[in-house]
Amino acid sequence: MPEPTTERVPRRRAETRRRLLDAALPVFAEEGFGRSTVEQICERAGYTRGAFYSNFASLDELFLAMWERRSATMTEAARTAVDQLGNTEPADVRAIVQHLLPAIPVDDAWFRVSAEFTAHALRNPSLLRVLTAREDAIVGALLPLLVDLLARTGRSIPDPAALGQALVALHDGTSAQCLIDPANPLVRQRREDLFVQVITAYTQEN
Repeated sequence: MPEPTTERVPRRRAETRRRLLDAALPVFAEEGFGRSTVEQICERAGYTRGAFYSNFASLDELFLAMWERRSATMTEAARTAVDQLGNTEPADVRAIVQHLLPAIPVDDAWFRVSAEFTAHALRNPSLLRVLTAREDAIVGALLPLLVDLLARTGRSIPDPAALGQALVALHDGTSAQCLIDPANPLVRQRREDLFVQVITAYTQEN
């Protein structure tokens, strides 16, 4: 028996949206966010402009949907990493960093696109507010996981918001360093060391 039309349409729409999102990142990374067009993304995805505009009002909205999807993927990876520990108590802050850091990858294409979009948002106050809210949301989703792991080592966070801002700045800055000098293992090691130092500085023993 054929699927009811009401079920086929949402499924088809979700597939169209997924393919457009998949196509957008390489286009943005290759062309630059400011130079990319709806037509380029549609061509990469195999759709028409009509398919694009039935899912997204603009390239800005498409990017924010990409951000949302990437944030969800990263949060899920971090949760999985925490779940894998079970009831194990990490030895110290470094053990926590080593366990969680792979869930927050350094990605060349994403870094280029997100850096360009951030610069674009800085020229648009309303868009910047949306971007800031999205960043706050992912920090808010990840911090409880870190709080839980730190509690297992006997540490707490007096000011979670300050630590969240520090970790975002640290991730962005060290990501740039890793991408500029990818063959240097010391850069990755210093990234880990800095995460350990910052988390230690913003937490305290109970």
